[in-house]
Amino acid sequence: MLRAFTLADFLTLGNAAAGVGAIFAAVSYVETGVIAHFYAAVALGPLAFLFDALDGRVARWRRQHSALGRELDSLADVISFGVAPAVIGYAAGLRGGWDRALLIVFVACGVSRLARYNVTAEELSAGADKVPYFEGAPIPTSLWLTGVLVILAATGRVQDAMWLGRFTLGPFALHPVALLFGLQGALMVSKTLHIPKP
Repeated sequence: MLRAFTLADFLTLGNAAAGVGAIFAAVSYVETGVIAHFYAAVALGPLAFLFDALDGRVARWRRQHSALGRELDSLADVISFGVAPAVIGYAAGLRGGWDRALLIVFVACGVSRLARYNVTAEELSAGADKVPYFEGAPIPTSLWLTGVLVILAATGRVQDAMWLGRFTLGPFALHPVALLFGLQGALMVSKTLHIPKP
């Protein structure tokens, strides 16, 4: 199977590998409390983004587009810009019941946004090489969430010292910071938000 992969596909796998590495680093932070693991988890997000940007450029440069490449790209993006930020959020202290629900909704919105894009990309491109705009926020824009979390970590505002505190609503706890993940999820599935594609 690997012999059928193009150079762009290998770059996409680099994106997925960076995302999985971020998840492992976040889990290591939860296990050990060593903040360097948290920073490593966050740092792997921009590396995943670099691979994600390069794979599309290389595919266009080499004129090697395929259904396999498109599916690989979506699966890698779910890991690096959906699951990894959610796990990093959990590692930072978003562990209340409502927090977890919002993290799950965020990932579900990312998966839904990518599936919608894959289904409608051909229609939106109108026969051109690429789509002129994104419908809803692209999933890599979720990196701003990990940017917020790293600022909180650097200022000691994670875990029990989470910025804006913690509230109990019914049987579960909510950290208001988790609402940012809900906001990003809503932006990703929006049909009215159109972002020009570079």
